[in-house]
Amino acid sequence: MARVKRGKAHLKHRKHLLRQAKGYRWGRKSKIKLAKTAIYKAGAYAYRDRRAKKRTMRALWQIRINAACREAGLSYSKFINLLKINKIDLDRKILADLALNNPEVFKKIVGKIS
Repeated sequence: MARVKRGKAHLKHRKHLLRQAKGYRWGRKSKIKLAKTAIYKAGAYAYRDRRAKKRTMRALWQIRINAACREAGLSYSKFINLLKINKIDLDRKILADLALNNPEVFKKIVGKIS
């Protein structure tokens, strides 16, 4: 049987790893062993934080809506409850955007439900 040499595959894999580690600090950008662990760790953080981002964004929207509601004399929980009672189906993302960029429209919504 012929001998199989894997030099090309090894170099290609190594090049790919180092390209992914570009911009990392210290030896993690140039040493395979360090680059490999740094890339795996970065991937794990990226996976985790794609989910955490959804939680943090929702919390930010709630804070913005609450601030706009307080100016109108309502609390956040009462505002959301009144929206549900009046069957106004706007999600928190849209409400937060309205509160930030179009406060007059947000005040009309508050006026309509209260």
